[in-house]
Amino acid sequence: MPIVRIATRGSLLALTQSRWVQAELERMHPGLRVELLELKTTGDVKLGESLTAIGGKGAFTKELEDALLDGRADLAVHSLKDLPTILPQGLCLACTPEREDTGDIMVLRDRAWAGDPFASLPQGATVGSSSPRRKAQLLARRPDLRVIEFRGNVDTRLRKLQEGQADATILARAGLKRLGLLDSIEPLAARFGMHALDAPQWLPAVGQGALGMEARSGDDRVAQLLAPMNHPQTWACVQAERSFLRTLGAGCTAPVGALATLQEGNLTLSGAVFDESGNAQRAQRSGNAQDAEAIGRDTASGMQFRRG
Repeated sequence: MPIVRIATRGSLLALTQSRWVQAELERMHPGLRVELLELKTTGDVKLGESLTAIGGKGAFTKELEDALLDGRADLAVHSLKDLPTILPQGLCLACTPEREDTGDIMVLRDRAWAGDPFASLPQGATVGSSSPRRKAQLLARRPDLRVIEFRGNVDTRLRKLQEGQADATILARAGLKRLGLLDSIEPLAARFGMHALDAPQWLPAVGQGALGMEARSGDDRVAQLLAPMNHPQTWACVQAERSFLRTLGAGCTAPVGALATLQEGNLTLSGAVFDESGNAQRAQRSGNAQDAEAIGRDTASGMQFRRG
């Protein structure tokens, strides 16, 4: 019986996503056996350190990529926003299933602040986030807010919020939906205030809401197995967004937001580079979806990204 091994992080969200891929592959290919290889990454081990100090979002992918390169695994499942745009030699982005919700959500310790938290959060309120993109957009709206480092999986961050370590935090809606936290018997809205953050006023991370399957370049067997899962519209959108980020020379943790949308074959990409105060360089380009990577490069042209 043919076997495929999926490298995955051990967090609840990572396992939920990888188990979904496992089930889809076994459904699409009767007789295929799919196993999970659970690994701890540098980002999981060094939770007390900032992402910048441990190498950015790549700290969540290296051990999975090592498993691909040495043959322990055949593919790795990532939240695409965590996957660097330049991959190690010998690896490629092989598949992107249909994208989930691209937006963020502000989760508030006090439900009374939920109507418009930018108006109702107390002066100098504390927001937990390790994302420079989110921090910049928060400070653009409320320069008085204090943004503190807030790392850990979803449950950890929600626990910290409930304990009062911050007044609010910001999470990707896609992850909460995949975990069933927005439609469960006891939804988050029963415990916390909730406020949606959406484009164009609030830009998500590059690739947010999409899963990315990474595999060895030239592995035709895995490519053929993944082909039915690939969603062409999602593929085009994330290629444009990743091209934008790569052209800037920025990484996954940079204060950069982008969102591509597709309508009747026409792709529109909105991108922004933020400074620490939330001031932004913005650009938008449109064109044929077949030119997704070129649209990303054109959107980034003329923008200046300065490393911190």
